[in-house]
Amino acid sequence: MKTPMKCLATLTLACGLSVANELRLPVPVGTDPASVLEKARAARAEDPSRPIALVFADGVHHLDKPLTLTPADSGTAEAPLRLIAADGGRPVISAGRKIEGFRVIDGRWETPVDGPRFDQLWVNGRRAVPARAPNQGFFKVRSVTEVAEGDRFLQTLTLDEDAISHLRELDPEELKQVQMLAYHKWDNTRRFIDSVEGDRILTRGGKMKPWNSIDEKSGLVLEHLASGLDQPGEWFRAADGKLTYLPRPGEDPATAEVVAGGIEQLLIIRGTPDAPVSHIEIRGLAFHHAGWTSPPGGFEPAQAAAPIEAVIQVDHVRALHIIDCEVAHTGIYGIWLRDGCRDSRIEQCLLHDLGAGGVRIGNTSEGRNTGGITLENCIIRDGGKVFPCAVGVWIGHSGDNAVTHNTISHFPYTGVSVGWRWGYDSSEAKRNRIEFNHIHHIGNGLLSDMGGIYTLGPSEGTVVRHNRIHDITSYQYGGWGLYNDEGSTGIVMENNLVYRTTTGGYHQHFGRENIIRNNIFAFARDHQLQFTRPEEHLSFTFTRNIVIWENGRLWSGGAQGRGRIASDHNLYHVIGGGDINSFGKSFEAWRESGQDQNSVVADPGFANPAAGDFRIIDPANVSRIGFEPFDTTAAGVRGPDSWRVLAAGVPPDWSR
Repeated sequence: MKTPMKCLATLTLACGLSVANELRLPVPVGTDPASVLEKARAARAEDPSRPIALVFADGVHHLDKPLTLTPADSGTAEAPLRLIAADGGRPVISAGRKIEGFRVIDGRWETPVDGPRFDQLWVNGRRAVPARAPNQGFFKVRSVTEVAEGDRFLQTLTLDEDAISHLRELDPEELKQVQMLAYHKWDNTRRFIDSVEGDRILTRGGKMKPWNSIDEKSGLVLEHLASGLDQPGEWFRAADGKLTYLPRPGEDPATAEVVAGGIEQLLIIRGTPDAPVSHIEIRGLAFHHAGWTSPPGGFEPAQAAAPIEAVIQVDHVRALHIIDCEVAHTGIYGIWLRDGCRDSRIEQCLLHDLGAGGVRIGNTSEGRNTGGITLENCIIRDGGKVFPCAVGVWIGHSGDNAVTHNTISHFPYTGVSVGWRWGYDSSEAKRNRIEFNHIHHIGNGLLSDMGGIYTLGPSEGTVVRHNRIHDITSYQYGGWGLYNDEGSTGIVMENNLVYRTTTGGYHQHFGRENIIRNNIFAFARDHQLQFTRPEEHLSFTFTRNIVIWENGRLWSGGAQGRGRIASDHNLYHVIGGGDINSFGKSFEAWRESGQDQNSVVADPGFANPAAGDFRIIDPANVSRIGFEPFDTTAAGVRGPDSWRVLAAGVPPDWSR
């Protein structure tokens, strides 16, 4: 499915529109953009005061290596460097490799393909699925053992017959192609299989993490598996190079555009601490078909797929504006402003069909000096295709960022993640604003320990407000709407609407002095709120919130009512009546413990909460707790109806 994007009236400049005295250098299709960039550098050296634009013609611009901007390409506020679309065009910068010459044999498309291995394929702009088993969900692992072999470790996984039957008869060359993708809690491990012995597979790699190893609760998918080629939209490339594709209804090999993934990155902006790249604008361009090919060692588990880079990879930049762009059909993350990035914007961009996550800000270690980034009015969805543990929007050690009015959906792990410190040690993730985002359909029942919005470590000054979060579905545990994980400190979460979650609208593992106020939490499946680890200090204040539900406890979790929290002036409503149970205590006993002395049990007067309409029709009861009504429909993208309609779309193959 191709997604044409037109320039939007809300943007400051129309696509291709020149600025005063701008030198416009055309980039025709078939021309190496790097050669035009060299002309721009020469022009900049001759006249630093003149704005310069590389104007990409409509059509597909193929790259065999990334286009790289350096300090030599820097502009100024008055004379920026712009990479823009020609008037009325939507140029695509692609790493894709076209596959042609298909013959139809017994309903399958077949063609010989020379050249290196590839792990991603797209047909008519839609991601094809590597032949896999099972087609949905995953096989269960029966048991796992691990033995050290020098600096590597041998893991032996025992599988049921429905899984091992796909592997037992493969010859060594066929087995070499199969990739094992394991789902364990919040992580994934991707490996090749060394051998099969009876009902066991043997694979080698790094030592499993004791806190999140592959075990009998884990799931397993087999990809690039010949016997798995049994569903429309799947493909398999044999060891001899023959590519086979099972077409979806309506696809025609005579007219289909079949594209294999190419290089991983398409645009690199690389400054230095002493010489950042500055005043760059990227506008109206699409970046497609950047792939990822598994190395021999596969991918060792890492939360949020943290080691994986992005199609647009940025380091040491000032005043970078990425506006009205598209990043799609990737093997890795979309955009990463990593080290030394300041005072930059990503605005009104579409990121979808992503191998990993959408946008990353900052790094996993301190002192990298990234902050002051705005991510606004973007559609970020349909990710985790190669790395299911990736995140829609990830902020590491970085502060003073604003993530506002985005629609973030359809990721297998977490929508927005803020902070990268487990515990109370220093963190640079301060004063971030996560506001007015629509975050939905996160999890898909594949991973655990996730959230619509997830925080880590001390984050004083961070606010999470006016977000609409719903349909968070975990596998085993931990599908939360708002999730303060280890060490979360000094965070205000207010005026959020959270509904249809798995194990709670709100959860704090452990943290200090967070404020949860004036939110609506509705219809969690197992229990409504969770608190895991009690500590001596005040963990959080829970006040002026509305909680409605049908089944399960109000509060649950390992704290069991111990520790210090302050809960009061809330409204609770069990639809159909029933007990309000907190950590095994009746509501009366809960009050006797000092909590919720001024809270009320009453109907909040919503319009139609079962249908997701949380407008307050009768404010009589919510006014008793001092609740301040807020517009629950204000979250998500803004702008023309066409942009809003696009944000409301459902990606194909979400359930696979």
